[in-house]
Amino acid sequence: MAESTSGDSSNSNPTPPPAPVPEHKSWADVAEEEVAEEANAASASSTAASSLNVDELTIDEKKKATKFLDEPEDSNIQAVTSGDTPYNSASTFEDLNLSPELLKGLYVEMKFQKPSKIQAISLPMILNPPHKDLIAQAHNGSGKTTCFVLGMLSRVDPKMQVPQALCICPTRELTIQNMEVLRKMGKYTGISSECAIPADSRDALPISKRAPIMAQVVIGTPGTIKKWMSFKKLGVSRLKILVFDEADQMLAEDGFKDNSLRIMKEIEKVNPHCQVLLFSATFNDTVKNFVSRTVKKDHNQLFVKKEELSLEAVKQYKVNCPDELSKIEVIKDYIFEIGENVGQTIIFVRTRNSAKMLHKSLVDLGYEVTSIQGALDNEERDKIVKEFRDGLTQVLISTDVLARGFDQQQVNLVINYDLPVKYTAEYTREPEPDYEVYLHRVGRAGRFGRKGAVFNLICGERDENLMAKIERHFGTHVTEVQEKNVEDYKRALKEAGLLQ
Repeated sequence: MAESTSGDSSNSNPTPPPAPVPEHKSWADVAEEEVAEEANAASASSTAASSLNVDELTIDEKKKATKFLDEPEDSNIQAVTSGDTPYNSASTFEDLNLSPELLKGLYVEMKFQKPSKIQAISLPMILNPPHKDLIAQAHNGSGKTTCFVLGMLSRVDPKMQVPQALCICPTRELTIQNMEVLRKMGKYTGISSECAIPADSRDALPISKRAPIMAQVVIGTPGTIKKWMSFKKLGVSRLKILVFDEADQMLAEDGFKDNSLRIMKEIEKVNPHCQVLLFSATFNDTVKNFVSRTVKKDHNQLFVKKEELSLEAVKQYKVNCPDELSKIEVIKDYIFEIGENVGQTIIFVRTRNSAKMLHKSLVDLGYEVTSIQGALDNEERDKIVKEFRDGLTQVLISTDVLARGFDQQQVNLVINYDLPVKYTAEYTREPEPDYEVYLHRVGRAGRFGRKGAVFNLICGERDENLMAKIERHFGTHVTEVQEKNVEDYKRALKEAGLLQ
């Protein structure tokens, strides 16, 4: 087997040496060690099944202009394959032996012309026997979603009305978005699908009373999927493919690792040959080592060098602000004023309170903005995201609930009102930036090679130190824009290709 590699020259530690390491552990072994056996299933009446109508949440294509842009060809993707299985890169979708119905969906509905680089390399690994597990890391906006959605649709037998493909996502927003892509791409296949996310309505049917899931593809959040499996409503014995989107978060200690492991363990009990795909833009070394132990031994890998993940299409700037109120003035008087016609904007904040405060401040100043954070009920979150994706609102304030995977091609501006910080003990002297979250935030602009700009608002020595660490980590210089210099902001937006 080829050794695991991240493709990062400064961090290219191979998988730990084989010395006295015991034999490779399967999902079930790891899950047994790390997660205690589940207690008896919770009361049936306490949990309601999702009655979400995804069709109501889809984007209205008439309300926005969409353009498909190819991924820049200079990204350095490193493939590590195991065994003697040969894989040829696919220069066209016809090279993949897809069904006519799937090809029609790709060309007519998705308006695709040819595979992006990550698709060309990964799809032959996903679709061709012996269907090995895959750990894949690639740029935000490079087409990762197409890889696993096309993989799921290709593996399903339309004649069998049972779950055959399962995709697990960290947020309901990403679940809905992925379901939307799947239904659009699979429009002509007749393949059925179901969204597994928490339901708000008290009138929703309790899980214990609902019919078993017959949809061929299920996409959902880990908690809901685990409940459906616990109540024996979601059978997994016929699954051919299991996908973890944003896999680093799904398998991280402070993410959804426990639920993810339980799901994997239950699947392997009855279905040891299910193919597992782990997709993300970032894999830190801890998670990388974990997933290398968790997937099957002879898996394939795709990694992008770390310095390639700084997203060169997006220009990054920093603005030193003397206090919090100055941040709001910079947004209002300079970024919004000068960049009013550059497209949609996402402003990222660290806390729910900051989201509420900034929302009120900008609304009081006459701006139409919406804000989203985890404390909102699900129906409200869905409504806010739909309005933004339909182009009805131009500015969205968000905690990191939307930092990952949120795909909106009209977003050209990202403002980091607060820099992302890792949750560390209070007594830790110096806070550490959350590099993965920063990268995901930056990735909300510049989707599919579009132009984009990110403004980091820096306030005080603490923020200066965080920004310096981010620059060192990604090996990049973030240009400073003077707080109240109109020409500086114009120059920055011109450099980013957003102003003439």
